[in-house]
Amino acid sequence: MAKTPVPSLRFEREAWNAGAYWVAGVDEVGCGPIAGPVAAGVVVLPAGRRFRWYSQVRDSKVLPEKARDELSAKIRDSVPFAIGWASVEEIDRIGILPARRLCMLRAFEQLAVRPDAVISDALDLPLPNVRAVIDGDALSVAVAAASIVAKVERDALMHQLCERYPGYNLCRNKGYPTPEHKRLLQERGPSPIHRTSYAPVAQYTFRW
Repeated sequence: MAKTPVPSLRFEREAWNAGAYWVAGVDEVGCGPIAGPVAAGVVVLPAGRRFRWYSQVRDSKVLPEKARDELSAKIRDSVPFAIGWASVEEIDRIGILPARRLCMLRAFEQLAVRPDAVISDALDLPLPNVRAVIDGDALSVAVAAASIVAKVERDALMHQLCERYPGYNLCRNKGYPTPEHKRLLQERGPSPIHRTSYAPVAQYTFRW
């Protein structure tokens, strides 16, 4: 069984050594779901500072929910961060790849500081000094931290949408196409927050 990678400050250090002070990591969550928006997190790390949570962060997908919640609070309390969104309507209209970039750019627009360098999880962005790193959320502390704050924020929104659109168990599946979610979708038809451009949804008639 492959060992889970531990994110490091390798890419951040390279940027700091090149003269950057604020180094941002950006990642998005929610590409795979068939319901709900896609969200991006940006977390900015300063040169010359080190927080205890640096050694605890991992790609949000491999962390238990409780650990994500605790880490998200620590991250948000200690460094600049922001969240950006792309709606279901935007995903259906422009496609998931452009929507991923869109929510990332919106996250940067919300930042209180201007990063000197950016580490992106795989995607090139029209921003200065961007380094796209494959599996960045597993390799970079800043990107892993961004994935955590984005995941916690999106999960919280899916709990709200679960109450607004009951019957799909969105509180549990967070919009992902689990067997139960697909069964409920077949029984009830799509809701206004289901992605009609996604094949599991497109085959059903809208009933709301």
